[in-house]
Amino acid sequence: MKIKIVNTSNNPYPAYETASSAGMDIRAFINEPVTIAPLQRQIIPTGIYIEIPDGYEVQIRPRSGLAAKSGITVLNSPGTIDADYRGEVRIILVNLSDQQFVINSGDRIAQMIVARHERAEWLEVETLNSSERGEGGFGHTGVK
Repeated sequence: MKIKIVNTSNNPYPAYETASSAGMDIRAFINEPVTIAPLQRQIIPTGIYIEIPDGYEVQIRPRSGLAAKSGITVLNSPGTIDADYRGEVRIILVNLSDQQFVINSGDRIAQMIVARHERAEWLEVETLNSSERGEGGFGHTGVK
């Protein structure tokens, strides 16, 4: 699949880091380092603009290493970029650690995943078919 891209940054395009990667790493494009304090959130620009085909979205997800090692994650994970959005891809990061974290221009800060999606049409009914799970919600299967 080919997706139109405009890169106003001096960073490489978002890229798959290994042959079987599902997500492409995307980098920060900032004029000066940004410090994210504990429990603070920041919107980080990337300098990337994309034109996604109809029927697809781009999902923004955390990088597992940043999350595990530094407590840095994508706040609205996964974030969705709709096919009709033409603005700059910006990433909402949050620091869930107890230490400040510094983002530098060029740092890989998130992953982008291209995903197909369907559009739903509501069908109003009086009742729903039963299922084995039924109304079992949060934690209904236990932890062991």
